[in-house]
Amino acid sequence: MGESASYGRPMAGWMFLTNHAHVLLCVARDAGIRHRDLAEQVGITERAAQRIVADLVEAGYLERTRVGRRNTYQLHTELPLRHPLERNHHIGEVLAALVPAGPDPAAGGRDPGGQHV
Repeated sequence: MGESASYGRPMAGWMFLTNHAHVLLCVARDAGIRHRDLAEQVGITERAAQRIVADLVEAGYLERTRVGRRNTYQLHTELPLRHPLERNHHIGEVLAALVPAGPDPAAGGRDPGGQHV
């Protein structure tokens, strides 16, 4: 679980963002991330990471492209959030608030949208 910035102790058993949102954040940081690495970063099983990616692809939030033996993902940040309370906002707004702008050296020089720079 996450830690409280002010107290340094683990937070309670719930979070504001879903695992689907966490997977989107990870893909925004590294468009070539492996399911194994997604699972580790989000704190879920590899199979759960595969299911979430499949959900996001099916819903149109991610587009999967095969590059050799690996997949890369393109985010469709213009799509709306799914809950009726947030439908007036799009995924790009969430990512803009939570993903640093510019290339991420840990993501192989890709920008947060998954494009090589």
